[in-house]
Amino acid sequence: MDRSTVVSGGGTGIGRAVAHSFVLGGDRVLIIGRRADVLSGAAADMNEESGTDLAAWMVADLTVPEQVEPIAERVGGVVDVVVNAAGGVDRAEAATLAEVRDGWLRDVASSVLTAVLLTTALEPSLRRPGGRIVTISSIAAIRGGGESYSAAKAALIGWTFQLASALGPEGVTANVVAPGFIEGTEFFGATMTDERRDRLIAETKVQRAGRPEDVAAAVGYLASPEAGFVTGHVLHVNGGAVFGR
Repeated sequence: MDRSTVVSGGGTGIGRAVAHSFVLGGDRVLIIGRRADVLSGAAADMNEESGTDLAAWMVADLTVPEQVEPIAERVGGVVDVVVNAAGGVDRAEAATLAEVRDGWLRDVASSVLTAVLLTTALEPSLRRPGGRIVTISSIAAIRGGGESYSAAKAALIGWTFQLASALGPEGVTANVVAPGFIEGTEFFGATMTDERRDRLIAETKVQRAGRPEDVAAAVGYLASPEAGFVTGHVLHVNGGAVFGR
């Protein structure tokens, strides 16, 4: 579609699948993350598969304002789509209040600040009308179970509602995709066991694990021109493990 799209966390997992889908659709895509080797490899793979040079990459720690500020200049001109897919979960054991505080701050920084700072930096460049903001939350924001991670992912929903209210009159939409159990990402790391996998699949109504491409398809719709009448929405992609409202 020849749009300009920015995807944070675009080097791996869900973010990579989202960026890949946009490249295949003809968008110019800038993927952002902290690891140059991962980003460069992902962009090269996208370009090779698509037969284009539409994927570019940029290293930035999105919790650091000084590293976020140059992104708008790097993009240059109008931005059509911003996808906030960067994030993570702090799994450090906390034995003291100070350690609890530090863990919470890490989760808020990685999930909330990354989205807020990137979106704020690019907001003046968003196409009006027609700009799209899509942020990746989690099933944990809806049903809990992740302590600071759940709280951080829930905060993204409230923030998105505010964005939708503020930017709607200018023709910019803001929505959330809340995935459930998605395989093929770095999220679970060494914590995934066969027993846990079986339990998570059993919770779904479709009796399978989700794939990054499932989330990418949902993001693609919300970022499309056809979704201009959808804003302030949380789209659940969890196989029916938790029903939407």
